[in-house]
Amino acid sequence: MDMNDYQKWTELTKKYPESFNVYYPAMELGGESGEVLNQVKKIARDDNNILTEERRNALSKELGDVLWALARVCGDIGIDLGDVARMNVDKLEARLAAGTIQGSGDNR
Repeated sequence: MDMNDYQKWTELTKKYPESFNVYYPAMELGGESGEVLNQVKKIARDDNNILTEERRNALSKELGDVLWALARVCGDIGIDLGDVARMNVDKLEARLAAGTIQGSGDNR
């Protein structure tokens, strides 16, 4: 599925009031990211550092929730998810070319 088509589809499942635009999906993004981390923690704690199919499926579901929230933040601020992906590719390619892919800071 195309990223922008997915973003448009998420509009159908948006169940928060307009007054919560940006705020609700941004908070959802944080919460769902935490759930991804929780599943990763369980790989170490419960699965002997082995990524099982059950855990992979659980992670996939949580990652889908992260994607939904990201798509809604983008939609609420009027940018295309595909454009965000392209901007990120451009940024990382520039860092690769400059030899600054590792390290810290936004402006490398």
